[in-house]
Amino acid sequence: MATRCKSRARRSRRYLTIVKPSGSLHPRVQKVGPEHFGIVAVDCAKARSKWMLADFYGRILIPPSVVEHNKQGFDSAIAEIRRAMESHSLGDLLVAIERTGIYHLPVKRAFSSQSFDTRIVHPLTTKQYRLPADPGNKTDDTDLFAIHRATTNGFGLIELPLDEIHGPLRLLARYRRSLVRKNASLRNQIIALLDVILPGYTGIFNDVFNNQAALSIARSVQSASKVRALGSEGLAQILKELKVRYQRRTLKKILDWANGIDSTTEYSEMYHTILVHLDDERCGRLQQIAKLEQEMASFLVRTAYVVLLSIPGISIVTAAEFAGEMGPITNYANDQAITGRAGIYPSRYQSDKVDRCDGPLVRRANRKLRGVIMMIADNLLSCNRFFQALKAPWVAAGMEQQAMCVRVAKRFCRIAYQMVAGGQVFRHPSCQKRDAILRKLSIFHSEHGSSMAQVMTDLQAATDHIPKSEHAPEAKSLYEELQPSNNRQQCGPRRLGEILPVVLAKLGVNPVDLSVKGENDRT
Repeated sequence: MATRCKSRARRSRRYLTIVKPSGSLHPRVQKVGPEHFGIVAVDCAKARSKWMLADFYGRILIPPSVVEHNKQGFDSAIAEIRRAMESHSLGDLLVAIERTGIYHLPVKRAFSSQSFDTRIVHPLTTKQYRLPADPGNKTDDTDLFAIHRATTNGFGLIELPLDEIHGPLRLLARYRRSLVRKNASLRNQIIALLDVILPGYTGIFNDVFNNQAALSIARSVQSASKVRALGSEGLAQILKELKVRYQRRTLKKILDWANGIDSTTEYSEMYHTILVHLDDERCGRLQQIAKLEQEMASFLVRTAYVVLLSIPGISIVTAAEFAGEMGPITNYANDQAITGRAGIYPSRYQSDKVDRCDGPLVRRANRKLRGVIMMIADNLLSCNRFFQALKAPWVAAGMEQQAMCVRVAKRFCRIAYQMVAGGQVFRHPSCQKRDAILRKLSIFHSEHGSSMAQVMTDLQAATDHIPKSEHAPEAKSLYEELQPSNNRQQCGPRRLGEILPVVLAKLGVNPVDLSVKGENDRT
């Protein structure tokens, strides 16, 4: 009975206040008194903002004024606020700024640099507090009044800052995602042009962009008749000059297609020129994406999120995107804080005896974090054996793909929180036959052609976040990279052999057997 009473008391304490914990300011108001607590409300725009100062009760101390986004404007506004604090005997003050894309950031930096407590008000919150008081009347002044009302009710929220690792990582991840979307648009344009110049050409390949020989021929010829004129030897000569590897069956497939096409396209030369330009842009963008991924990996290995690489189905890029959108794990009290911020829970409508508790996902959430988590969930369903086994009965029951991703996303958030916050390779069925973190990193850098200095730096940085109990398995995996392979294509000098002994030594494995073909020395 005592246990039940304690649990009920704990549940009841959660609802002692209706304000958000990160927006609570009532203890500070009680300390100095409502009439001596000031709130500066700021409605931001691109080049200038409008602001006012009022006490907790809403008595306006400085009427709505305009501040230019420059040093002189901010200095003048701050000086006026300080004079008002003295003349009105304000014992405490905070600045509530409405989030407006990136245009609120100069205002926030200006007030934060002067040691003012700055809070962020979401535009949706401003709207909800403006509509009841001023329906059909949206002005800067009514927005300021709504920002003040939202702040006094606990919706002026503290925004936790990002550190020097997670902040740049978030920017890199979002920029890379933008380039990926633009590159996908370019691919669609190229395929459309190919369908005009070479009708049906893209249909004979699973993905023409993954077939370098097929794409090179499409860039070199302007019509099916030109392909027939060149023949097999002519196409092969083009690929040899471009130093592109090919197979004879690929050339045969292209010739069979050309023999079945008998059509000409007007302005084919101009279409072909546009096609080559678009494909050059696509290739250049792919190089930019690869460089961004290398930079993201260098940030990821310096965070605790690197342990997520031990889960099969999670790559360096997805782990880096997740780390960037999450920020420091210390900002989250538990895994429910992650799903709550990402909005991975159903909406609910309840009134009297009507209770629809299993609605669609809530609309208002951090969409970028939700997108990354849902992408990881989809990857786990495709590449992780544990989640693949869960997927089979779900599919048999007729569950939709999105519902399956939501279930996996919630499980992943629980697993990720335990791993990252606990600094461990979590013992979960999804981690059976887990991936070696350092080996996955070394393969990633090998595919991206990273320099030896970057590879060594990243591997050593990742080692600092791997639990000591996992050093032996990681060392064993790296040790296998140093052993000679029976595959003839991998014979000869191996780049990993230059760096892995140093990392193995850091893992506590020394000396290392570096015997290669024809040698039996131990070093």
